Amino acid sequence: MAKIKIKQVKSRINRPVRQKKTLDALGLRKMNKVVEVEATPQVLGMVNQVRHLVEVTDAE
Repeated sequence: MAKIKIKQVKSRINRPVRQKKTLDALGLRKMNKVVEVEATPQVLGMVNQVRHLVEVTDAE
């Protein structure tokens, strides 16, 4: 399965609890943190929910 890199580029301050929990589930707890995860349908759905807070690139 393909891997993607997810980087948090915007703050989680003043965001709904649901979006904060989604960021936690992705492993993003601080600004500019980068995690590498497999691109499963579940992960892509979570990324879609917080797409305005993160930046997604292909892992190499």
